[in-house]
Amino acid sequence: MSKQGSNRSKNAVEFEALKATVVSLEKENAELRKKLERMNELLLNAQRARFGQSSEKSVYVMDDGAEQLQLFNEAEKEQDVKAEEPTPETFAVTEHKRKKKRSQEEILADLPVEEVVYDITGDQLNCTKCSGTLQLIGKEFVRKELVTIPAQTKLLHYISCSYACDCCEKDTGYASIYKAQTPAPLMKRSMASPASVADVMTRKYVDGLPLYRQEQIWKRNGVQLSRNTLANWVIQCSQGWLKPIYKRLKKHLLEELLISADETVVQVLKEPDRPATSDSRMWVYTSGSQAKRHIRIFEYQPTRGAEHPKRFLSGFKGLLQTDGYAVYDKC
Repeated sequence: MSKQGSNRSKNAVEFEALKATVVSLEKENAELRKKLERMNELLLNAQRARFGQSSEKSVYVMDDGAEQLQLFNEAEKEQDVKAEEPTPETFAVTEHKRKKKRSQEEILADLPVEEVVYDITGDQLNCTKCSGTLQLIGKEFVRKELVTIPAQTKLLHYISCSYACDCCEKDTGYASIYKAQTPAPLMKRSMASPASVADVMTRKYVDGLPLYRQEQIWKRNGVQLSRNTLANWVIQCSQGWLKPIYKRLKKHLLEELLISADETVVQVLKEPDRPATSDSRMWVYTSGSQAKRHIRIFEYQPTRGAEHPKRFLSGFKGLLQTDGYAVYDKC
């Protein structure tokens, strides 16, 4: 082999080695960037948990680098058998300012009152000394008790009444028929009522009660409702009734002069093509404190990319207040 051919072969080997080194460095660089972004995110969450409002503070469980909210052992963790019962003077304060003390009568003033009277009847009305008849001379208040009435489940049968005109039948031989109009059902071919669906949604999204537990509650009340049925109620009513309200709220929000925006980490189970430990985002947009309409809208997205607030805020002409996250500069 000539010297020139040998040099070319040597250069080719060196080129391939350099090419492999570049690929390896690029891969390492990408991994380091991903790790840096992850560490910055953890730092931001830690700062929010430490310095943010109490409603934003969360306790995290570190599991293979993933953050998981302690949702399932909250009762066991917070239990304290020595905790004192609250009194009207020890209610929680707002904004570090103690509320004005109120009497028990003022606190319970809006509750309906039912009197339970224990009376003397029958032979007890006869005096044991002289057998005379006892006369009522007064009533004595003994104590107060708070009573909770469990939810009641019942079936409503909608019945429409029909009427016929006798005069028309006498004159023409044909009676004019009039029928009372019943309200449209919440969902076609379903026994769901607005009250029952509202109760399911409130228990799930306000009280954090999963559908499988609600299924057990319905069963104890004598009604066999599967969690699949409950899920259908939630989804169909959300699409058919709540989505138009959401669109109207968003329209009014984008007409405001000031909007505040933020995003927080959430984890969603059984998302298609995503592991359960993947970090998703819940974006929140809210009107200012001086706005005519106080609106707060939550929007779930799988990432924290700039395309999400840019799309949501399309058409907004006012001021956007954020925590300085760089993606908002692209809106």
